Amino acid sequence: MKGLSLTGLVLLAISILLFYLTTNGFTAKEIGLPHIMGIMGGIGIGLIIGGMVGYISKGSAMKAEQKKKEFKQLQKDKVELEKKAAEIAKRETEIQSQQNQNPQI
Repeated sequence: MKGLSLTGLVLLAISILLFYLTTNGFTAKEIGLPHIMGIMGGIGIGLIIGGMVGYISKGSAMKAEQKKKEFKQLQKDKVELEKKAAEIAKRETEIQSQQNQNPQI
């Protein structure tokens, strides 16, 4: 968002600079329909570009959130698998100890 605002301010400064370089002695009394149309066009283009950038950044944020959720789920699954593996290992050691205590002839 900061980058978008900075880009907007830079473009605004460039447009003001170009306007004053191309007009001689322009005053506020001379503002007419072409100037208003230009301002409205600039606002429209800014809104279109801002909407596209917002849509892209929201999509990126949603993908990152989805990856975080998947990672947390994988961590939970890992903990569960480790518990199951520990239980299985414990059972095996119990079975082996029982077999060692009661050898079959």
